[in-house]
Amino acid sequence: MLKKMNFRSVVFFLLILVVGSCSPVFHQPLGTSREAELGPETRMKKELLDLPEPQEQIVVAVYKFRDQTGQYKPSETGASWSTAVTQGATNILMRALEESGWFIPIERENISNLLNERKIIRSSREQYEGGGNMLLPPLLFAGVLIEGGIVSYESNVFTGGAGVRYFGADASAQYREDRVSIYLRAVSTSNGKVLKTVYTTKSILSQEVSMGVFRYVKFKRLLEAETGFTYNEPTEMAVTEAIEKGIQSLIIEGVIDNLWALKDTAQQNSQVFEAYLKEKEDNLEEDLMGRHYEKEYRDNHYMSVSGAVQMYNGDYSKSSPRPGGSLNFGVGLNKSFFLEAGFGPSVIHVNNIYGSMEYSGHLNLMFLANTRDKYSPYLKTGIGTLYDFGGTIGVSDKELIPFLSFGGGMEYLFTRRFGVTGGAFFNQFLSDSFDGSMSGTFNDSFWGFDLGLRMYF
Repeated sequence: MLKKMNFRSVVFFLLILVVGSCSPVFHQPLGTSREAELGPETRMKKELLDLPEPQEQIVVAVYKFRDQTGQYKPSETGASWSTAVTQGATNILMRALEESGWFIPIERENISNLLNERKIIRSSREQYEGGGNMLLPPLLFAGVLIEGGIVSYESNVFTGGAGVRYFGADASAQYREDRVSIYLRAVSTSNGKVLKTVYTTKSILSQEVSMGVFRYVKFKRLLEAETGFTYNEPTEMAVTEAIEKGIQSLIIEGVIDNLWALKDTAQQNSQVFEAYLKEKEDNLEEDLMGRHYEKEYRDNHYMSVSGAVQMYNGDYSKSSPRPGGSLNFGVGLNKSFFLEAGFGPSVIHVNNIYGSMEYSGHLNLMFLANTRDKYSPYLKTGIGTLYDFGGTIGVSDKELIPFLSFGGGMEYLFTRRFGVTGGAFFNQFLSDSFDGSMSGTFNDSFWGFDLGLRMYF
């Protein structure tokens, strides 16, 4: 019967693998490659096309929009001489300028080719059509130069992941975030004045998800299976979106500073301009993770109430989870450290030995790792004691049994004042007398999990 159950468990796990990873299975190139198609567009493209119409299009020239990062692709196996970002950013910029509807881009990157072709045309006309001084229409000249470049490519700005492995089966996920930044500036060709400079950035996400099983299902029968997928956001798309955002910023900033005008001046109060100004204002107060520089979500004092479930760990092998709880008060020593005092009832069960209610009190030093965000991991350690009113504790004859307290978890704030906490704790007694047995190498202890509400004031 056990073998059948094990086999069913394996089959069920394989079914989960197939269903959970159907995305990479369905996207496998089982046939011939796809036909040529139009390139994908970014989310920023529609916002660029939705800008109000200009009073008059602006003739602009781009000589070179360079990769100024000097970065090569990161490699875990050795040196890579491939550049981290595209070397064709000028082409991306020219297309975005043209399709915005605000600019008339003219050819300047390969101006020598254009001039040579005009010479060939003039020479051919003189030779075959006769006559001299065969004139061609004059070249357009730009009122504005667009300068700048890709100034930064930072790899591994954020990395992380999670995984689990049990009894030959495993699942894991990893991610990495890179970041590319560009600068654009508009320069007047009449006097060389820099009219406006804008700066935009775009993150680049890479993800990997994998699942597998490696297990003997019966004697000399090994089952091995694995699936997964990876996703790497194209760097070229990130550069394109950053450039399109830069052009949108350049247009809106120019309208605000009266460098160029809208066809309908009333549209300067439209939602597009309001959203941009709000984003710009918020950007002055936030760091690269979107956290406010000066804003502290948490005040210096808090009160919390929590429920818990704990289990005994000692000289007797059997124990069952039992409920508990505590009321806690915290005082901030600085932005990250809090001194916490708490007390409450708890039941510690030892099978066929003990299972009555005790009371516990503790004094902990708690460290909040991220006080400027709604999410914050925390660690705490301190001292505590079990006590009873007019009786003894556990199977011992003591009225107080002190312990060392260790714990950690996660806090999430719904508002600046109210939040929820969840974590685990481990309390190590300073004596081996709780269960009435002094055998073994280590003192008795109890551990468990808690979930609570916290209010800052």
